Amino acid sequence: MNYPKGLFRADRRTFLRASGVGLALPILDAFLPKGVRAAQERIPQRLVCICTTLGLHAPFLFPESGGSAFELTPYLKILDSHRGDFTLINGISHPDQSGADGHSSSMTWLTAARHPGLAGFRNSISIDQWLASKIGLETRFPSLQLSTDGSSQSYTSSGIMIPGEQSPSRMFTKLFLEGTVEAKDAQIQKLREGKSIMDTVREETRQFRNQIGQEDREKLEEYLFSVREMEQRLSAAEAWVHKPKPKVDAEVPQDIKESKDLIGQMQLLFELIPLALQTDSTRLITVMVQGRNDVPPIPGVSIDHHNLSHHGQDAQKIQQLRLIEEAQIHAFDKLLAALNRKQEGASRLLDSTSVVFGSNLGNANSHDTKNIPLLLAGGRFRHGQHLILDRDKNTPFCNLFVQIAQQMGQEIEQFGSSSGSGVQGLECRSA
Repeated sequence: MNYPKGLFRADRRTFLRASGVGLALPILDAFLPKGVRAAQERIPQRLVCICTTLGLHAPFLFPESGGSAFELTPYLKILDSHRGDFTLINGISHPDQSGADGHSSSMTWLTAARHPGLAGFRNSISIDQWLASKIGLETRFPSLQLSTDGSSQSYTSSGIMIPGEQSPSRMFTKLFLEGTVEAKDAQIQKLREGKSIMDTVREETRQFRNQIGQEDREKLEEYLFSVREMEQRLSAAEAWVHKPKPKVDAEVPQDIKESKDLIGQMQLLFELIPLALQTDSTRLITVMVQGRNDVPPIPGVSIDHHNLSHHGQDAQKIQQLRLIEEAQIHAFDKLLAALNRKQEGASRLLDSTSVVFGSNLGNANSHDTKNIPLLLAGGRFRHGQHLILDRDKNTPFCNLFVQIAQQMGQEIEQFGSSSGSGVQGLECRSA
């Protein structure tokens, strides 16, 4: 098709303009400059973080050998076709994760806050929300939280959890289906009411400022900064209401009716990820896969998932646990395949998407939070290896967060409990 000269703008958000309406489009070859390097720089970088909270049985995941010649374990055999697109990291964790109970560390997988759930605990901001504060206004949705139970691992700067969406059909509707004019007007009115509240709060705090001491003034300035940030988000949200949502060649998914079907829920949520990323609806997605206390409908499984994770080295339980975890790995394999198939210019969607997959528990049987299972796929990294780090003195997981954020173009030297700006042996590829 021959397009009229000047129809396309070569900026980070390209719109097809007609009758005063801007339609956001996914990145097409026509938008990209001829040079491969320049094309790569124009494609935005994304982050997807997926945590399965009941662990992954280490003997079925980690090979004995490191480097690029690692042998395929039962779980890695499932991912063999993606061998060159992921790095398995062995010897990494957040420090000081003993908390209120054995599963409290599920709250801090993306924050690294210490001693979760104990008296006086306050969670900190998660890496996805830190990134959202930098790049979130560039997309319709600053970030997305997907979940099999409604919880999430995304936390605000105040340590408040952002609820996860567990209905694929509701999320699909939110992403791609236009609401009625009445619904849009109601949404705009709510946003404007929020902005009005922010205006009132801002004026009242300015009047109050001269009546307080220096220490309180510093706290007030921090608060006012949050108010200004909220105003920016409200303004951006109102602007997006007026813009048509992107069209995708996909049907509205049918939600899983059986709540104990963890794998079915995972698969449907995973199918939304490539659609949301390729349409540039968001660049930040977290997925919480919360194990349950019931029996998933998987052939050969007769014991509930939580019980199986505390197998006590019982061979029968371990075999059933393997069936569940292999099904989870198969769902992850399909996600990587979908990201691999979708193209952006000369690149794959996977090349611009860092995918972190793992768990907050290194050994779920004993609630051990050291040596967590962790796999990094895609993004601007050289892959095809098994990194064996110090399993006694683990590398801080936050080192990886810093390295990913830097590869997404952010100026950051420290996050959470990081001790450096990267993971030893994990190298970045040229753009």
